Amino acid sequence: MPRVSCSIKIKRLISLHVVILLLLLLLLPISTTARQLLLVLSKEDLEDTPTTTTTDGHDSPTSPPEWEDEFDNKTEDELDPGSWRPLFEPTSSSPPNTDLEDRYISSIAKIFDSVTSGDSQLMEEAGLEIEAMSKEGYAHAQSVLAFLYGTGQLREKSGSKAFLHHHFSAQGGNVQSKMALAYTYFRQHMYEKAVELYGELAETAVSSFLISKVPVTEQVRINSGREENKEALRKLRGEEDEDFQFTEYQALKGNAGAMYKIGLFYYFGLRGLRRDHDKALMWFLKAVEKGEPRSMELLGEIFARGAGVERNYTKALEWLTLAARQQHFSAYIGMGYLYVKGYGVEKKNYTKAKEYFEKAAENEEAGGHYNLGVLYLKGIGVKKDAKMARTFFIEAANAGQPKAFFQLAKMFHTGIGLTKNLAMATALYKLVAERGPWSSLSRWALESYLKGEVGKAFVLYSRMAELGYEVAQSNAAWILDKYGEHSMCLGETGFCTDTERHQRVHALWWQASEQGNEHAALLIGDAYYYGRGTERDYDRAVEAYVLARFQSNAQAMFNLGYMHEHGKGLPFDLHLAKRYYDQALENDPAARLPVTLALMSLWIRKNHANSFLVDMIDSLPEVYPKVGAWIENVVLDEGNATILALCVCLMTVLYLRDRQRRLAAAAADIALLQQPNEHDIPAPN
Repeated sequence: MPRVSCSIKIKRLISLHVVILLLLLLLLPISTTARQLLLVLSKEDLEDTPTTTTTDGHDSPTSPPEWEDEFDNKTEDELDPGSWRPLFEPTSSSPPNTDLEDRYISSIAKIFDSVTSGDSQLMEEAGLEIEAMSKEGYAHAQSVLAFLYGTGQLREKSGSKAFLHHHFSAQGGNVQSKMALAYTYFRQHMYEKAVELYGELAETAVSSFLISKVPVTEQVRINSGREENKEALRKLRGEEDEDFQFTEYQALKGNAGAMYKIGLFYYFGLRGLRRDHDKALMWFLKAVEKGEPRSMELLGEIFARGAGVERNYTKALEWLTLAARQQHFSAYIGMGYLYVKGYGVEKKNYTKAKEYFEKAAENEEAGGHYNLGVLYLKGIGVKKDAKMARTFFIEAANAGQPKAFFQLAKMFHTGIGLTKNLAMATALYKLVAERGPWSSLSRWALESYLKGEVGKAFVLYSRMAELGYEVAQSNAAWILDKYGEHSMCLGETGFCTDTERHQRVHALWWQASEQGNEHAALLIGDAYYYGRGTERDYDRAVEAYVLARFQSNAQAMFNLGYMHEHGKGLPFDLHLAKRYYDQALENDPAARLPVTLALMSLWIRKNHANSFLVDMIDSLPEVYPKVGAWIENVVLDEGNATILALCVCLMTVLYLRDRQRRLAAAAADIALLQQPNEHDIPAPN
């Protein structure tokens, strides 16, 4: 069977007949979004767990354990040393202050210049410089060298060398190497080691979170199935986006709501914008002057943090109090922090802090539930009670509060409040760790992609893929699939050969499928079915399709039905084939047309097993390339509806003539049986 780029669903349906092929070219792809992590707790998780802890002597409200300082976060440079931020955010990063740092950033710049210009010589120079610095013991260079070995860029691919360099880099303080090691242990189900690393990384990530009601921004998936996610990407072009420009125009004209919205974009770094505390402060102050109360809470947080302004806890409390009076209940969370820490108030007051957190929780604010959980977990103003803390954390987690996932992970890790479960702890820690400052790689990759700098985007997504980000694995694989040699993929001796690209795509999709991406699992099945980037293996194709099927992927169900219908990789069984086709339709109503056509094929096979129609069904895949080219060049490009109509009529006539012949033959047989026989004995009267 010739190797083609279309999905197995499309290719299989053409075996029905030419008309079906023509129709399928108009089909939209079935939804292929990856599933979100869902926390499900069983009775076993909740039973036989300690409800209180008394080992640290902090039960007394007069001497509680210290609360983390939520208003005193470290910078991203401090939390993610050795990152590539100076190249992508030079205005917000500290300049290199040592010769090694300067050489390191210069070498990284050569890597990106190489994939932008297509000059592999620059990459060779950068690789040699990185290797030299690695031998000097520079941890951040060791991390990049591990990346080069792990992906096989201008050196022989070696997982063992990559692991070794990441190990030494992590010991030297490189956080991204810790992420890569943690992901390696996670894939190998070595949870004892993975949980320690992910726990440390998650704690670092939590320290970078804002305290207010933060919109949770997920990693952006640049593809939707096999197509570019154009609608999502359109909204992420920052200041160049038309919607942003219109909102900014309204703000300049004095619209208070637009002012608040622009302030949000800059404060949180939304819609493809970089965080800019100065601009956020300016717009929030203008919005308040126009009577917009929602800005008050964020002004309180800005003054508490000293973000773009001199830190002033007294002003922070004033703004938060004004926001709370306007029934912005999330402001109570910041007020509670101030009373816990004793900032901007006469003294610490845990009772008052608890009251504010309760007010926030009563009004469905996740931060209120989370902070009440912390009070009970640490025994601040209340008696320590892990079971009560767990209840509040679960409530906050259900509302999407990432800090609550971190606390639940610690409970699974320690066995306090929840039954000890290292696998669950690791998964939750990973979820939180991936929101750390190193996730800036995703923003830089997206910005590069939107600028048309595909090579840069691919390198950045590849780096994130190594750290275990499923969306990055999917995006990197999609770029390779879509752009081919224009992806500027670097192989062992230069730019990637077709074989190297197929192998890397296969590896990336496989990693993404392991993490629940049903589209990736589907493509892995296609790769094994057609032998793209790997040996053709129907058994492994079935395994991948079954995985995608368990993730409720309708196309995978359809493919399994096809394999049963044709006896490829699965036993020939028309009944099971129909069951899978029916399941595909149940899971995705958009599959009605392909499923209907597939069921027609089954009906023909069952009722006309020896007819020319079955022979044609089985023989059409062999002539697919010629048929596909004819459709593309004649029907689609020219819009030749007459040819399409003639094709439909021809197939209909052939089918009806065959049916008429069969009916005539059957009628003749019946007439023959009904003729009187002279030897028959008359029936008695």
